Amino acid sequence: MNAHTNGKKEKIALAYSGGLDTSVMIHWLKEKFDAEIVAVTGNLGQTKEIENLEQKALKTGASAFHFVDLREAFVESYIWPSLKAGALYEDIYPMATSLGRPLLAKALVDAALAEGCTTLAHGCTGKGNDQVRFEVTFAALAPQLKVIAPVREWEFKSREEEIAYADLKGIPVAATKKSPYSIDENIWGTSIECGVLENPMTVPPEDAYQRTVAPEQAPDEATQVEIEFEQGVPIGLDGKKMDGLTLIETLNKIGGANGVGRMDLIENRLVGIKSREVYETPAATILHFAHRELERLTLEKTVFQYKRGVSQDYANLIYNGLWFSPMRVALDAFINETQRTVTGLVRVKLFKGNVSVLGRMSPYSLYNEELATYTAADTFNHRAAEGFIHIYGLGLKTYNEVLRKTEPSVSIGADISL
Repeated sequence: MNAHTNGKKEKIALAYSGGLDTSVMIHWLKEKFDAEIVAVTGNLGQTKEIENLEQKALKTGASAFHFVDLREAFVESYIWPSLKAGALYEDIYPMATSLGRPLLAKALVDAALAEGCTTLAHGCTGKGNDQVRFEVTFAALAPQLKVIAPVREWEFKSREEEIAYADLKGIPVAATKKSPYSIDENIWGTSIECGVLENPMTVPPEDAYQRTVAPEQAPDEATQVEIEFEQGVPIGLDGKKMDGLTLIETLNKIGGANGVGRMDLIENRLVGIKSREVYETPAATILHFAHRELERLTLEKTVFQYKRGVSQDYANLIYNGLWFSPMRVALDAFINETQRTVTGLVRVKLFKGNVSVLGRMSPYSLYNEELATYTAADTFNHRAAEGFIHIYGLGLKTYNEVLRKTEPSVSIGADISL
């Protein structure tokens, strides 16, 4: 890369977290390319390594620093759509990291354009998912900007080597050789990897967890929470209306104190490898559970069942870095239509890492007690069942009658793959 344009230093906008990789990266980029580094940090509700970031970035060698509060946008425009979609990657992971990446990438592009930068840089590894999420978003929003991924090309082969480089250059970092976890945190969850966690047979040490207590250490008394939804979006807890940010923060504290939201996964990365990831997602776990229970009450059967496939498609789209795509917009249209009646209240119980439902109600409830009851109040037409069963099973009955005539040696119930 040519570091100078018309006598002026080129500017590189770096997605800066203040962690080990990006702290080392500022100094490394500045030295290697003789360029000005604009450090950009997006606040997604993280609590670690967020204090004195500007001072730290400038001391490390950045020429400018942007700190962008993205929390409200993250909740309203990313988290809530994914919750309404029921998007859980491989049926369990709420994708806190995956959801945050496109918004961070957009914030980096916006800052780069404002600062006159010609290049974007990120701290993602060459075998991770995040490099794809960042660079696909860059291509969608600002294809004219160049991209550098230092971790894919620099000389460091391990986090220990980066720590040694930081020590040599006087770069302050939080990671140590004793505790070499790679941690990514936002309001929707925390992901922890590296170190002893790379062995899938190793039980995650308690010091790896950041926001939840061990379930066995949680209170011996269960906690009840009532969550109010309006068209698929949580709007209140225990009878009190709340904005999205406050509601998630509150549930993170309540859920974390009850050991809710710990996950230990072997997941399929986009780049074709399996990785071991440890996650903490208290609020996300509770809200996805409650949202699904309300959908069970309010969605018509075929819509509820069809939406399960859409949920997986939506989760894959997020995980694979395709947030800014026409497919996501198209899926949102379907999902938003399904959520028109997902309004009501869900009461859940939190107890030693578990979430269970205690009750649910909605003005759009499709549950009819007079049809469901086995008491004298029953209004279901039992006589209609005979005709229904006859028609419902007619095709299967006809098939087996023909089979008996044409292949009498085949016993009923045997494997008759034709």
